[in-house]
Amino acid sequence: MGKLRGFLEYERKEETTEAVELRVKNYKEFTKDLDTEELNHQGARCMDCGIPFCHSGCPLGNLIPDFNHAVYQNDWKKALQILHSTNNFPEFTGRLCPAPCESACVLGIIEPPVSIELIEKYIVERGFKEGWIVPNPPKTRTGKKVAVVGSGPAGMAAAQQLNRAGHDVTLFERDAKLGGLLRYGIPDFKLDKSVIDRRLEIMEAEGITFKPNTHVGVNYDVEELKAFDSVVLTGGATKRRGLPIPGADAKGVVQAMEFLKNNNQVVDNLKQLSPELSAEGKNVIVIGGGDTGSDCVGTSNRHGAESVTNFEIMPMPSDSRTKQNPWPYWPFTLKTSSSHEEGVNRNWSISTKEFIKDKEGNLKGLKTVQIEWVKGKKGERPQLKEVEGSEKEWPCELALLALGFTGPEASLSQQLGLDLDNRTNIKADNDYQTNVPHIFAAGDMRRGQSLIVWAISEGREAAYHV
Repeated sequence: MGKLRGFLEYERKEETTEAVELRVKNYKEFTKDLDTEELNHQGARCMDCGIPFCHSGCPLGNLIPDFNHAVYQNDWKKALQILHSTNNFPEFTGRLCPAPCESACVLGIIEPPVSIELIEKYIVERGFKEGWIVPNPPKTRTGKKVAVVGSGPAGMAAAQQLNRAGHDVTLFERDAKLGGLLRYGIPDFKLDKSVIDRRLEIMEAEGITFKPNTHVGVNYDVEELKAFDSVVLTGGATKRRGLPIPGADAKGVVQAMEFLKNNNQVVDNLKQLSPELSAEGKNVIVIGGGDTGSDCVGTSNRHGAESVTNFEIMPMPSDSRTKQNPWPYWPFTLKTSSSHEEGVNRNWSISTKEFIKDKEGNLKGLKTVQIEWVKGKKGERPQLKEVEGSEKEWPCELALLALGFTGPEASLSQQLGLDLDNRTNIKADNDYQTNVPHIFAAGDMRRGQSLIVWAISEGREAAYHV
């Protein structure tokens, strides 16, 4: 274990951040580093439980007590080897993962859990700083060719694992730069894009061929995939959920991912910020209370919005676990992100009824109603009921729809003759194999919208079965 009774000696620590008034002026990461001794102490808090439930909480099965112990002993190189044995990209999960491992930490029953995600991030950053993370191409090649379509975390993980096995891997990406949702869905203040680029440089040096600006099924004929022995589809679930209510066609009703992708491209100097996608001086309402909605809040504040409001249709979560949500399951408790801290008016149990347009078709407001969730019979879902007399109008010139995704776009699966499941995801068996034997699917495209850590896990597993 880290240190006998270390969890009694040391308190959980988090990274400190720059003051809000400073960080909202740019798109840089704003966390401040902890020193080595503080990190050693965080590793010392790990109890090395007889049954480490953190393993079951992590989709990757990270060997958490092992790398915590190495950090406590100040053996960072060993910690990196342990971490990389199960996780291809801890620099992503260490920044972006909601840390289900921490929710399952045994210490979390009585005290704040071990800072697993924090430790993970500092292990990999130490590895890059010390020059321990270098290209490691396979010693021999099998002569087999594999195409990986989609360069998000699932595609990157699958490509790296397959290349390590000695296969010739080509990674296709329809956008100008690789990274998928990491590149164009996550704001730079949460993930600086240089973090992606340094990993891609290593992967390219290991022998993986990159094909950006290559949209398979659009400007790259699917027939050309026949040149590959196997194909892994990791394109993600990018079909966005709309809000079919009156006025939804108003100018100013924008999908969250369109807003976020455009802003990331502006930060990357690939384009200019268009007035339609700028929040500057506008009353912004973000509809949807998840991570994407939070990212829209942070981005809108950096644009200089007049006001930022967030709507969530579900009730306000409790501050602590309920009897229906016990340890070690994921806690459905109130989450306040760094973007929320920067300024937002949060509203729960609220439903948008209409987008109000002016004479030119521009959005000028929203109509809402408060709702309550009425419990049905046992086994039935709660029913939504509007609260009489709770109608309200809100001024709004930019409404951002952060309502999630309904599955992958259908064109590629149709062209390849692939079956879909009842959620319109690509149907694949437990071996990640589709109804076309040499075609495999992984990540959001197979399981539906999910976490980065699940994407990496899916990419690794699909590669194993390939």
